[in-house]
Amino acid sequence: MARGINKVILIGNLGQDPETRYMPSGGAVTNITLATSESWKDKQTGQQQERTEWHRIVFFNRLAEI
Repeated sequence: MARGINKVILIGNLGQDPETRYMPSGGAVTNITLATSESWKDKQTGQQQERTEWHRIVFFNRLAEI
């Protein structure tokens, strides 16, 4: 089976402060919510439109402690 790497770059705004917890094994887990937005001009009405998407992101272990 071929192995691959997927890379995603998200640029946006935090919805709230990061929340860090520790598992019984001692490993850190950090949760964040990130809002990304796109805007465009509606072809029919000519009005500016905007759509915001929320992403729930979880970091584990060393990344969670940064």
